[in-house]
Amino acid sequence: MITVDEFLSSAQAGGTAPDDLSEELLAMWHTRAGHWEDAHNIAQDIPTAMGSWIHALLHLIEGDIGNAGYWFRQAERPTRSTDEIDDLWREIAAELLQG
Repeated sequence: MITVDEFLSSAQAGGTAPDDLSEELLAMWHTRAGHWEDAHNIAQDIPTAMGSWIHALLHLIEGDIGNAGYWFRQAERPTRSTDEIDDLWREIAAELLQG
């Protein structure tokens, strides 16, 4: 099993996403790689609470706090602030990787 730190490193290395990622992990990979649009396109098509949680993170990164709040509510997760983005990314990635 890959760790959160290994997953984070793969996204920061500037390469391509691993082939065997779920849609959720692919969205998270693109988020950390700085491909916001790609991550958003993937996340908005994931019709689960996890997809909503990732979507919330993306709108938080974008600075669209109102929209982020909507997606946090859809995910039934507590609203987070922009200073928690890195911790939230790690939290979501850890949950997915443990999955």
